Amino acid sequence: MAHTSYFVEMEISGDTAMWTRPDTGDTPVSEIVPSYSAVKAIFESILLGFNSIVKPIKVEICAPIQYHSYYTNYGGPLRESGLVKSKDSFQLLATVLINVSYRIYAEVVPNTQKIDFSEKSQQWDKRTTSPAHAYVDIFNRRLKRGQCYSIPFLGWKEFTTSYFGPFRDDTKVCSSISTTIPAVLRQVFSEGYHSPVSVTYYQNANVTNGIMLFNRRD
Repeated sequence: MAHTSYFVEMEISGDTAMWTRPDTGDTPVSEIVPSYSAVKAIFESILLGFNSIVKPIKVEICAPIQYHSYYTNYGGPLRESGLVKSKDSFQLLATVLINVSYRIYAEVVPNTQKIDFSEKSQQWDKRTTSPAHAYVDIFNRRLKRGQCYSIPFLGWKEFTTSYFGPFRDDTKVCSSISTTIPAVLRQVFSEGYHSPVSVTYYQNANVTNGIMLFNRRD
């Protein structure tokens, strides 16, 4: 029996975005495209369904690349011990993107690892012959209505979207953008959200005519 593929797609845009390059340390610099895990999280912010797995496959850059210096005061636990004791913040300098727009695409497949299913998910799974198909139908309805499970954001939570939804007619791919990115973060929890930290990367990722393809792998 042939495997039926199901896909979702959406457009996102915003004033500011931060897709942190893994080599930029405590003065982070944004990459020009969202990572695999960022794209996955954006789709799941619309609909989080544990019976299906969202696998990003493509990003299209739909606005010119513009960098901007961004300053913020960090008061979290990763400060140096002296700053923590004195209750002082650490001033963080970052190089972010501004006025961004992307079209993102993903495949949806059934989740065959059912050991982490809640009772509600188990009952829903028993009533559904095609959870991936159901996910796509529910996702598209929610996207058209502007509904979301959590507020979509562009890398950092303070950088929320100015638009998320179906493709708009006047959005075009920036075909003049082509480059090779030495390393792009794939996932931090590569075996799923309940797995230990296991960071994986894409090496020498190509952006060709404004499009980056993610490797189609498990």
